Amino acid sequence: MATSGSTSFNLNIDEIIDEGYERCGLMPMAGYDLKTARRSLNLLFADWGNRGVHLWKVELNEQALTAGTATYTTPANVNDVLEAYISTTASAGDGPNTQDVALTKIDRSAYSALPNKLATGQPSQYYVDRQTTPKISLYVAPDASTYTTLKFYTINRIEDATAYNNQQADVAYRFLPCMCAGLAYYLSMKKAPERIEAMKLIYEDELKRALDEDGQRTSLYVSPQSYYPNL
Repeated sequence: MATSGSTSFNLNIDEIIDEGYERCGLMPMAGYDLKTARRSLNLLFADWGNRGVHLWKVELNEQALTAGTATYTTPANVNDVLEAYISTTASAGDGPNTQDVALTKIDRSAYSALPNKLATGQPSQYYVDRQTTPKISLYVAPDASTYTTLKFYTINRIEDATAYNNQQADVAYRFLPCMCAGLAYYLSMKKAPERIEAMKLIYEDELKRALDEDGQRTSLYVSPQSYYPNL
């Protein structure tokens, strides 16, 4: 049997909106119908930012270190910093002699308790101040003598839906079903309240499947904890 040989299926924003309205038993008729649906879609993306780490939005960033400077601002699209390490070279110069050292992430209380935050040396810890644009504070402040680059993995915000025609959502293929189900649920709260319960159940089921699948398939090692109460 012949198949298409294509694996590029995706949906434009206007098609996503049509799908959401159709699931509510409606059709967008006026310009405001498109506007309110686009707003709901962007609110849906904001909700996903509270639902976990989406692998397609994880990105490796880097920042040149300045001697004596402890705090650095992340790019504006960053939601949080997942992991960080310092390196002897920038990515463009990576080679067999590149050395990386992992940094330990600490919370605000641990960072605030550190005695001399501007002491210089080789950083071993970092604290993420999660403002609208997060900032990374290293401890100790780098001397930038050997390790000259901070590299860090971030979870970035999903890009906004702005245009309707010829624009696709910033969403991985495996999340298309729950995106359409989520938009239908959001629209039902405004346009078809009699379908809210059904749309919510479908959306949560679709989203759970997508989040369960959106993981890394790696080996898991479990070691028992040793406890010696009499020592």
